[in-house]
Amino acid sequence: MKRFCLMLVAALAVSSVYAQDAMADKLQARFAAADIDHDGKLTLAEAQAGMPRVAAHFAQIDADHKGYVTLDDIERYAAQRRQQGQQ
Repeated sequence: MKRFCLMLVAALAVSSVYAQDAMADKLQARFAAADIDHDGKLTLAEAQAGMPRVAAHFAQIDADHKGYVTLDDIERYAAQRRQQGQQ
């Protein structure tokens, strides 16, 4: 029974990693599609057209007020939200 429990915990951990990878891949693909000029940055207009949830939180994600957000900015914001339990 103990072995089964350990295998179950390991399987759940592995599936969690795969789920996170799949979510990261999906985010990267959506970002790339929204990044019309392929400069690695989303302006508010690009976000509104291709990533409306990013656009809705653009000011919070663009904490440095650069006028654009990067994939790293979005991932950092999402991680902060997860830590706060506010998804």
